[in-house]
Amino acid sequence: MVPTRFLLYLSLVTLIPFVGCGTPPQKMNLSEAAMIPLPSSMKEDGSSFALSPSSKIKLNDAALQNLADYLKGLLGSSTGYALETATGSDLDQGDIYLQLTEIEGNAEAYILEIKEDHLVIKGSEKGIFYGIQTLRQLLPPAIEYRKSQEGPWLVPTGMIEDAPVYAYRGAMLDVARHFFGVEDVKRYIDLISSFKINHLHLHLSDDQGWRIEIRSWPKLATHGGSTQVGGGKGGFYTQDQYTELVDYAAKRFITIVPEIDMPGHTNAILTSYPQLSCDGKDRELYTGIEVGFSTLCTKKESTYRFVDDVIRELSLITPGRYIHIGGDESLVTPLEDYIPFMERVQKIVTSYNKRVMGWDEIAHADLERRAVVQYWSEAENALKGVEKGAKVLMSPANRVYLDMQYDSTSPLGLHWAAYIDVDSAYLWNPSDLVQGIGQDDIIGVEAPLWSETLTKMDDIEYMAFPRLAAIAEVAWTPSAQRDWQQFRQRLAKFSARFDAMDVNYYPSPLIPWDGGIEKALN
Repeated sequence: MVPTRFLLYLSLVTLIPFVGCGTPPQKMNLSEAAMIPLPSSMKEDGSSFALSPSSKIKLNDAALQNLADYLKGLLGSSTGYALETATGSDLDQGDIYLQLTEIEGNAEAYILEIKEDHLVIKGSEKGIFYGIQTLRQLLPPAIEYRKSQEGPWLVPTGMIEDAPVYAYRGAMLDVARHFFGVEDVKRYIDLISSFKINHLHLHLSDDQGWRIEIRSWPKLATHGGSTQVGGGKGGFYTQDQYTELVDYAAKRFITIVPEIDMPGHTNAILTSYPQLSCDGKDRELYTGIEVGFSTLCTKKESTYRFVDDVIRELSLITPGRYIHIGGDESLVTPLEDYIPFMERVQKIVTSYNKRVMGWDEIAHADLERRAVVQYWSEAENALKGVEKGAKVLMSPANRVYLDMQYDSTSPLGLHWAAYIDVDSAYLWNPSDLVQGIGQDDIIGVEAPLWSETLTKMDDIEYMAFPRLAAIAEVAWTPSAQRDWQQFRQRLAKFSARFDAMDVNYYPSPLIPWDGGIEKALN
């Protein structure tokens, strides 16, 4: 018979490694985790790290305090843990260490080392932010709730070394056809940042509305911004509100790219200032969705004074490098007028130390150095841009336009370009899409979301997710590592995470959602 005293000794010895550690390590496989975008490289060792009430967030540089506070807020609400932050490298059981360091080869790269007793995220500030997004996806979906939940909070152990393929990973939100307020845009910023999107292109003007205060031309906002598709109230951002959005995005390493569409898509301008048209006649506010009927008068000097004032004011409140000048579907502007207009507008943009971005039609004109042509429709235009020394931003409408219907039964969206379910959004490679445009010609990928049929935040979420997750992986993960069947399985596990984030996502029947499609549909 084994003495009771000896049995007690054995149980104490067994427990000693976990005293004060909370949940003991469990067998977990890093490769089975649902991470989107898929990291470039990972190694697993089959155990787990546990976040606990005694865990602290340590940092090696005071410059990381904002990131430490962000992480604390991200994890603290759902776990209920205090998660104190401190500068220093002495790691105790359960600590998270943020290490500011340079990783050669990519400013957005990060390394995530997960051990049983602590975890480390290394990189630049950007890289550490992206490492944090990966960490949140390695934690249980309940980590996304904004109220206290039950643990345990386990992370599979191993090492992830990761960096994006493309430096520009964008989403576009059309706030011109339907206006979305500051809080809605912040919500979208939070959602897209979780998938490592780093640019938000705001379509601020169109025939239906003007959405940014320009102090030298005040009627643009007060009159041109007074309505929207369908005749609703409309709205606009004051410059202070726009700055608030820019700052909010910057804290999530997202750059705002403002777009002023011209010379077409300009009815809201012309209703506010009829003298900018060639006939000078008063025009009515427009609430429909047809395009191509409006144009600025490209031969009037007052038009260029107007453009200069708008670009000047916008440049002062936009720290990002790009100003988007539109240029698409200007169907009533003769090409002989369109070309000199676009060339002169580009020079105005560069005069304020900004880079030009425009839809692929701008390639008809000569292009300023470092200009970017956004390919959406005509491959021939994108090729012209490359021939003229421009880079290309890939936004093929039949792959990444998030306003396209999923299928013929979709309650929202249009289908002039295609029906786009998750497979169509995922199964393409930017550098193979247009012969003659290779990876070195491409700055990245952007997913536009036009708002003809969208009136509320739930509509935005329904059209963006889960397709934006697929497009984010196209932009981040090397094409050789992407696999549709494997992606389906990872995305399926996001049903609980989307629920915890309160995302009104589309439960695509192509995805074997955890719990089955019936659960997702309910």
